[in-house]
Amino acid sequence: MKNIMDMMKQAQGLQQKMQDAQAEIAGIEVVGTSGAGLVSVTINGNGDMRSMKIDPSLINADEVEILEDLIMAAHNDAKSKSATVIAEKMQAVTGGLNLPEGMKLPF
Repeated sequence: MKNIMDMMKQAQGLQQKMQDAQAEIAGIEVVGTSGAGLVSVTINGNGDMRSMKIDPSLINADEVEILEDLIMAAHNDAKSKSATVIAEKMQAVTGGLNLPEGMKLPF
């Protein structure tokens, strides 16, 4: 019985470490640049786009905000579609095993 209790404690400790790591990762922000810094995109640890900047010299300066919004929306739409495809592929890999929501493989 002691082995089962030890395993349960280890599992709880691992679960807490995973939650802590996920929270830490979610709080990270990374800036990617291109065009010698004329375009920059900021994403968080979950891959969500937080902001985008395009130097006005690249486009019509009167339409910069519209273009930024459209690019951000397209990125988020693609990310959402990608997540759906990944979930379908993972379901095929797991043989249709229904994992609890939020649980991802590999653990």
